[in-house]
Amino acid sequence: MKNLPLAAPVSRREFLGRVSASTCLLTLAQPAAGQSSTRRKLGVALCGLGNYARGQLGPALKLTQNCELRGVVTGSPEKGGAWAKEYGFPAKNVYHYDTMARLAENLDIDIVYVVTPNALHAQHVIAAAGAKKHVICEKPMAVSVAECDAMLTTCRANNVKLSIGYRLQFEPHYEELKRHARELDWGVFTRMSGGFSSVMKEPQWRAERKLAGGGPLMDLGIYPVQAACMAAGGTAPVAVTASERPKQRPEFFRDVEEAIDWTMEFAGGARGDFSTSYNDNLNKFRAEAAKGWIEINPAYSYSGLQAFTHAAPVILAVPPSQQAVQMDDFARCVRDDLPTRVPGDMGRRDMVIIEAIYASAAQGGKRVEIAF
Repeated sequence: MKNLPLAAPVSRREFLGRVSASTCLLTLAQPAAGQSSTRRKLGVALCGLGNYARGQLGPALKLTQNCELRGVVTGSPEKGGAWAKEYGFPAKNVYHYDTMARLAENLDIDIVYVVTPNALHAQHVIAAAGAKKHVICEKPMAVSVAECDAMLTTCRANNVKLSIGYRLQFEPHYEELKRHARELDWGVFTRMSGGFSSVMKEPQWRAERKLAGGGPLMDLGIYPVQAACMAAGGTAPVAVTASERPKQRPEFFRDVEEAIDWTMEFAGGARGDFSTSYNDNLNKFRAEAAKGWIEINPAYSYSGLQAFTHAAPVILAVPPSQQAVQMDDFARCVRDDLPTRVPGDMGRRDMVIIEAIYASAAQGGKRVEIAF
């Protein structure tokens, strides 16, 4: 990295930004103000030990301050045993999907994080809630609004909290986006655009409707849906239109879309145009108002997000793990009986939007009004 000249003048804002960035790495290593370092950490069990659990959630749980990994739910006893050894929890805390009801007997575990394929989310969230455990469900919440309703009903009946794994709701660049939307310093965001796409090179469950519920819209497209709602001040669209692109690899994407474009209309005239694909590369979100704009690019990755405005780049302190911040926040909500900022109702809202996008595409781009 090129060194800055020692004599270069530094503005107050830049100085504070540098100080904030230099201290950010300590955020997860120290208790927050008013938080005792001796308070009991809540126990988390990961339900599903695939790539996201192994590559992101497990490592994040080594950084969290309010919770720690104390168990797993898996179809592989060998894999569960390896996790128990690595993370230092007893073998009795390894469960099979068919034995999740026994979680009710385990006082080590307070929260179950469901990170199985989309079509299994409802089954596993309902099982965890039935065992009186609070639940984080990875996005998308489910594969239908009806499943979302069943999940919400079960969690409420068992008096447990349900949160969705929307990590970017806690990410500093998106906090800045929400601040501008809330404070209206540039006016209302009326034009939004962007999308999220990647090239799927190998066959996997995300390209199978029976497990994924859909194609890239369910996996990647949900991110710009979330971002658009943030830019709209937390409100949902009133209507959508959409069209599926012709498939370039129909043999690969037999029963799910390969790429889809859609428009979201918001009350007051704001609109957003987005796309998602499993055969392209795109990772951007932009929101424009009368007096300014903000663009996040890359916008949805696990790290390395960058933001720019009409005035200057946005320099923010970024924690070392998005997922650690997300899980710590939910653990705090459980421990202190606070509402989560990413509740199950938000996951249901997004599933309503996704169903409407699919309905519009299936009807040749017909405008579909959204009712929640």
